[in-house]
Amino acid sequence: MQEDFLHYIWQHQYFDRTDLRTTDGQLITVLKPGYRNADAGPDFLTARLQLDDVEWNGAVEIHLKASDWHRHHHQTDPKYDQVVLHVVYEADQPVQRLDGSVVPALPLAARIAPHLLQAYHRLLEQPTSLLPCASHLPEVPEITRTSMVERALLERVELKAATVSALHQRLGDDWEATAYHTLAAGFGFQKNSEPLARLAKALPLSVLRRHRHDALQLEALVFGQAGFLAENEATITDEYVTKLRQEFEFLRHKYSLHGTGLAVHEWNFLRLRPANFPSVRLAQLAAVLHARPALFDALLTATDLPALLRFFQVPTSAYWRNHYRPGVAGKVPALGKSSIYLLITNVVVPLRVAYAHHTGQQEQVESAVALLNLLPPEHNHLTDDYAALGFQHRNSADSQGLLALHRAYCEPRRCLHCAVGSRILQRNSVNQ
Repeated sequence: MQEDFLHYIWQHQYFDRTDLRTTDGQLITVLKPGYRNADAGPDFLTARLQLDDVEWNGAVEIHLKASDWHRHHHQTDPKYDQVVLHVVYEADQPVQRLDGSVVPALPLAARIAPHLLQAYHRLLEQPTSLLPCASHLPEVPEITRTSMVERALLERVELKAATVSALHQRLGDDWEATAYHTLAAGFGFQKNSEPLARLAKALPLSVLRRHRHDALQLEALVFGQAGFLAENEATITDEYVTKLRQEFEFLRHKYSLHGTGLAVHEWNFLRLRPANFPSVRLAQLAAVLHARPALFDALLTATDLPALLRFFQVPTSAYWRNHYRPGVAGKVPALGKSSIYLLITNVVVPLRVAYAHHTGQQEQVESAVALLNLLPPEHNHLTDDYAALGFQHRNSADSQGLLALHRAYCEPRRCLHCAVGSRILQRNSVNQ
């Protein structure tokens, strides 16, 4: 059993409350169980309890064994002096506060219905199932499943937006620089997101701004700092790469960029189709930077999906339409719609949500998330498996919600924090 199960039991009062008493015989009336504390300190705060004839207002701490109080050193922590009830599965020993006073204990082992405990174990002990609750899904109303996917989606978007907000703070509250760094990482499309994020650090926006008007100089800076301009057999006779190299040598000296860039071995090519090579993505990023001098304003004010598609549908320079890597020829397709949809999902939406929080415009949060309803669903083995189990999968909002549900709840077996798992356990709870 995990301690989270007891948290769930206490929060929803899913135990036999008949003649509820502490280990020393005090009659307990739960007036308010309190709210879960997400920070350091006791598990539930602002609880209201009546012990015999005295009403207490304070905290509730929960452990599997009462002795965990000492194992966690709560007896020496003043934050736990506010605990008025110690809820445990097994009361194996009395515990004290910092001043030596005994904390009343409530053991729950004999008060939890066996079928509820069995249902909990069945959920958490499914060996390989995609969803621990898969066999119980027919018992769960569709509205419960849908609302949980929506909740997981919002949590996923907010987590991405929090990353953008932290980046914005590190960049001195510069939204244009924040858009540049976020866009650069987005063009990595997972496999090369990390090296592209490092490239943005190695190639400051203040330098790029001075050369955005000149596509050759812009590409020289991008490919030079990325480590793709070293002379080798493929590039030794390539006139365009030679021009880029010459421009970069001049600009690197001018802006003291020596030793700050990446090496070509730091980029991931393995198992990527040529159209997804990092060199192709760098060329596409350079094209957007050249064509959109005001990145943040353009990303913020594109009012609909066609406008966002136009933002990204910028042709690369002639060389990169016919080369996958420096010196390696081949016809290269333009940035496809599926890639643009991913950029809207992972760059535009989090950026807009972070800015909406920064400016206190809650309606803009809803507007940004609503963009995902306009995008087609993403198909992979996870989303397809969830759809096969009856979850709605109509658009990118559903896809993102299902991925978030899997990664944040199903995979780590956080069934007690999920509305679907909670609903299943409710059917097994004791009727009070």
